Amino acid sequence: MTSETHSVLSVTKDPKLSTLVSTFLIQPLFDLTIVKDFNEARRLCSERTFNIILVDFCDGEGIDFAIDMSDSLSTIMILSPAQHFDQISYKVEPFGILTMTDTFDQFYFYNMIKIAIAVHYKVQILSTKATKLKEKMEEIRIINRAKLLLMQNLSLTEPESHRYLEKQAMDRGLKRMALAEEIIRTYS
Repeated sequence: MTSETHSVLSVTKDPKLSTLVSTFLIQPLFDLTIVKDFNEARRLCSERTFNIILVDFCDGEGIDFAIDMSDSLSTIMILSPAQHFDQISYKVEPFGILTMTDTFDQFYFYNMIKIAIAVHYKVQILSTKATKLKEKMEEIRIINRAKLLLMQNLSLTEPESHRYLEKQAMDRGLKRMALAEEIIRTYS
């Protein structure tokens, strides 16, 4: 693991499980917050982002909470009773939620946490790539709109409007996006 601190939210009503988790997830590697109430956990998740959210099954209440939180960038792990493991896994895996049994030893738990950290890093990378892709798509949309306006207002062909944008941006020392926005303001 890296030397950075990983924020972890543990949601459980079981004091034994709270003690076990707090024994394994210690400073400085982990910044652990333990709550007993799912409404309190929702409030905390609305205020900040946790790297990992550990959710106790809690007679099914944990499943609903985990699914609600699955849209966040947090890696979510649900702690399931062994007898319901397959059923719970089947239900939550489509939401990207990891499942582990609520009876575990230190080695198993540590390895699952390492997996959760790796998944969190991967989600961050994919989220960053998705954001960059959205920005690029928006840039292409704006540049295409500017080219269309040039074609309509200056009677240029598509290759001519493309060349016009490229040349004007270069001559004026502007980015194509800035020039495209200027053209849109001028002709809209």
